[in-house]
Amino acid sequence: MSSTQKSLAYSIPNLLTYARILAVPLIVLCFFSFKGELRDSDFARWSALVIFVVASITDFFDGYLARKWKQVSNIGRMLDPIADKLLVSVILLLLAATQDIAGFSLWAGVIILCREILVSGLREYLAALQVSVPVTVLAKWKTTIQMIALGLLLVGPAGDKVLPFVSEAGILMLWLAALITLYTGWDYFRAGLKHVFDD
Repeated sequence: MSSTQKSLAYSIPNLLTYARILAVPLIVLCFFSFKGELRDSDFARWSALVIFVVASITDFFDGYLARKWKQVSNIGRMLDPIADKLLVSVILLLLAATQDIAGFSLWAGVIILCREILVSGLREYLAALQVSVPVTVLAKWKTTIQMIALGLLLVGPAGDKVLPFVSEAGILMLWLAALITLYTGWDYFRAGLKHVFDD
C-alpha cells in the first residue's frame, strides 16, 4: 500500500464507512438484553432506528465527500459496498428473528438477499475482467425504498403507537423494493452474462 493510500485510510469519507460497519452490531445489540435474550422494547426499537438512520446518512456522504475532496481510496472502494450489504443483510436477519418479517413476507427478504449475493459475485467476476457495471437510477430508487422499509420495520410496533400502520407500510415497501430488486438484478445479470459468454 502506497503512503498516499495509507493516509487516505483515515480520511473522513473512510471514517464514515467504518462507522457504518460499526453501526451493524450496535443495532443488533439494541435488541438483546445483557443475558443475551432477544427483547422487544420501544426504547430498543427507537434506538435501533436512530443508529440505522445515521448509518444510512453516512452511506451518502462517504462517497460524495470522497469524490468532492478527491479522497477516493482503494480501501473505501472495497469497504463501501461491504458496509451496505452488511447493514441490509444483518437487519433483515434481525427482523426475521423478531418476526417483524414472517410468513410469506420472508420471501421479500430472501429475494433482496439473493440479489445482493448475486450482484456481489458478478461485480467481483467482472472486476477481474476490468469491466464495470454502472449503478442505474432505478437501482438507486430501489436502495432508497429498501432503506425506508427497513427503518419502518425496525421501529415496528413502537412506531405504530405514534402513527398507525407503520409496520404495514414497512412490509409494503419491502415488497416494492423486492420487486424492483428482481428487475434490476436481472438487468445486472443479463449485462454480466454478455461478458461471460463473450469471454
